[in-house]
Parts: sequence; C-alpha cells; structure tokens
Amino acid sequence: MEVHEEFHELSSEIFCKTALGNNFESGKRIFKLQQQQEILTNQAMQNVYIPGFRFLPTKMNKLRWRLEKETRDSVRKIIEVNMKTSENSMNFLSILTSGGSMNKVGLPLDIEEVIDECKTFFFAGKEASANSLTWAVLLLAQHQEWQHKAREEIHRVCRGNEHPAVENLQELKIVSMIIKETLRLYTPDNSISRRTSKNVKVGSLNIPAGTEFYIPQAAIHHDTKIWGLDANEFNPARFVEPPKHLGAYFPYGLGRRICIARNLATVEAKITLAMIIKKFSFVVSPSYIHAPMMLTTVQPQYGARILVRRITN
Repeated sequence: MEVHEEFHELSSEIFCKTALGNNFESGKRIFKLQQQQEILTNQAMQNVYIPGFRFLPTKMNKLRWRLEKETRDSVRKIIEVNMKTSENSMNFLSILTSGGSMNKVGLPLDIEEVIDECKTFFFAGKEASANSLTWAVLLLAQHQEWQHKAREEIHRVCRGNEHPAVENLQELKIVSMIIKETLRLYTPDNSISRRTSKNVKVGSLNIPAGTEFYIPQAAIHHDTKIWGLDANEFNPARFVEPPKHLGAYFPYGLGRRICIARNLATVEAKITLAMIIKKFSFVVSPSYIHAPMMLTTVQPQYGARILVRRITN
C-alpha cells in the first residue's frame, strides 16, 4: 500500500467531519488547491527575491492568483452553507462565525478573516496529521520490536474492545512515546517564525520591535548535545521521562502561539495507529526509497510503500 496517499485521504475526511460539518467533497477541492499552491510557494522561495515582482502578471503569478481566488471562494461557500445548517452548530466553522472569536484589535472576525483562519486550518489540519502518521508507520515498519511492544499494549489496554475508547486512551503509553519520537525525528514544520511586536530584552540581547526570528525545529530535535549520540536514531524510550529542557522539544511550537489543534492531532494519531497496529502487521516494501523532502512540511519524496498483512489470530 501507498500509505502516504491513504493517510492524506483519512486526515482530509477527519478534518472535514470535525471542522466543516461533513462538507467532505467541498473540502477535498480546497485541499487539492492548497497542494498546488504549496508547490508554487516553494518554487518562489527558491528564487532570488525581487521587490514588487509578485505584482507582475507573469504566468506563474496569474496561476497563484487564480488558485488563491478559487480557494477563498470555495471556503466562502462552505461557510455560507454551514451558517444555514443548524445541525452543525458545534463544529469549528460555527465557532469562528458565532462572533466569539476575536481578531488582534478585539473585534469579532469578519468573513475575510474567517476565511484566512480556515485556510490555515485546512492546510495544517490535513498536512501535519497525514505526514506524522506516514512517518510513524514507516518507522514502526523498520523497527519491528516497537511495533510488537505497541501491539501488546493495545491488546492489554483495549481488552478485546474493537477500538480504543476515550476512557483508556491515556493508558496507551508506548503508542504516545512512538508518536512523540516520530514528531521529534520528522517534525511537522522545518522551522517556526516569530516577530516581536514591541522592544524586548532576552538575556543580554536588546531586540527591537519588528525583528523576525526563525527557530530551526529540525536542527534542535536532532542536536546530539540535547538528545545524545543516538539523536538521529528512532528510540521512543527516550520519552519515558519528559525532556529535561522545555525548549528541547516543540513539534507544535511553544508559549502563547502553540498550535491550537495539537490535542486533536495527537488524539487522531493515537487512535489511528492503535487501530492499525491491532489488526495489521507491516514491513517496509523493497521498492521504498527513503528521501525526506522539506517543503512547507516534511514529506516522503517518493511516497511510502508498505507491505501489510492482516493479523488473523
């Protein structure tokens, strides 16, 4: 199976059901538009920046503008449908449009600001979860001992139940360690950027307002001074205890700007992995080529082919 594609389909459906009131077909179209936009964005970032060039009606810029307009129009239609449907009153879109969500000046979000928020949630809600699940399955396929440990734990915790339940999800300690180690090795984002809103002092540094910082997650998560000489190896046991330094591990960011959907992503990954590991064993296909590709997120360049066998006993 090509699990990378399968997990993108799965995370798309989960996001649409939990956030969009089950507008799956409409959501799929937006996901495809954003995938095209991601490729164009990375191409632009690899070119020399020329001030004002993005306003010129070049072939690529026209394509970017068309994708942006179509994405916003599609999100706007979903919002309009959702606002007319009372049964979706508790989903993510309803919360954003209810007037309870405020912008940076303390006013309720207008429709364009809601669309901006939705674009971010669309991309992050699908990409991060799908990629994390892909890498987790690949790592477990390569390290059979951890796959066996996780399977034993799942059978013990679920006690014959078909699926893990809310009541026992916290008991899946080994599965949690596997997910944490996966996010350390293959962090959803390559780096986190922050901009100071006012003059601040950090240690002995005086930092003026408007300064941009780039925190390289991948570099910190693979630093041998922090994680030891096996920093590049898959070892979930390192998470038996929390990291000694708070800033050593931050796959979803830190502080006030930490990812708002981190709990959803963690629960999604834990349930999905538990259900797969319980019913299937898997190894890496001989045709798999290991080539992590750093776009906006870290993805397998040539996909992730896995040999899957159903567990009958």
